[in-house]
Amino acid sequence: MAFNTDIKMDAYLPLRDVVFQTLRQAILKGDLKPGERLMEIQLSHKLGVSRTPIREAIRKLELEGLVLMIPRKGAEVAKITEKSLRDVLEIRLALEQLAVRLACERMTPELLQIIKDAAMECAQVENTDDPLAVAEKDVAFHDAIHIATKNQKLINMLDNLQEQVYRYRVEYLKRDATHSQIVREHDEIIQAMEKGDSDSASDLCSVHIKNQVKIVSDMLRGSAGD
Repeated sequence: MAFNTDIKMDAYLPLRDVVFQTLRQAILKGDLKPGERLMEIQLSHKLGVSRTPIREAIRKLELEGLVLMIPRKGAEVAKITEKSLRDVLEIRLALEQLAVRLACERMTPELLQIIKDAAMECAQVENTDDPLAVAEKDVAFHDAIHIATKNQKLINMLDNLQEQVYRYRVEYLKRDATHSQIVREHDEIIQAMEKGDSDSASDLCSVHIKNQVKIVSDMLRGSAGD
């Protein structure tokens, strides 16, 4: 179990949340591998905390789909499968297309500027070698579109889905070539939204997500063949 054990304490966060973020980052970066067991006692010693925040963090990671609880074995890092990828991204595709359409209908100059600013911030980290940094900016771009829908129920559904999608988003962004691709796709979506062309914006959003499905699926097939 090799990963960075330097917990970044935050005076504003409970210890369980700090432990959760530490383990989450280790899983997303691949320091904790799919199928690797998460032993409470071992993690407690490694991170220098009691077992209680470890147990609470593992429970939250299970809700995000990053950890599985196996009967008589305990917790382990969830494997990334093509089936789970397609299941979650089918739902995301439908909801994101709805969000783009509603945002086009309800757009204001102020909301459009927020979306443009989010896209610009994503472009600024395009050349980084840190997929997590790009993933965070990509999330912010889509969050800005969600807010523009002015539909709180839809926003809540997409927020809940974001956590399940995040791991696949990071896998997708581990290929440096995808960074420039998402920046270009963001710009194309914005151009369609500026024109109020909800059909084009929805189609472009579909391409944006399907590209992610294809690349991650190819990566999973490649690793299965290794």
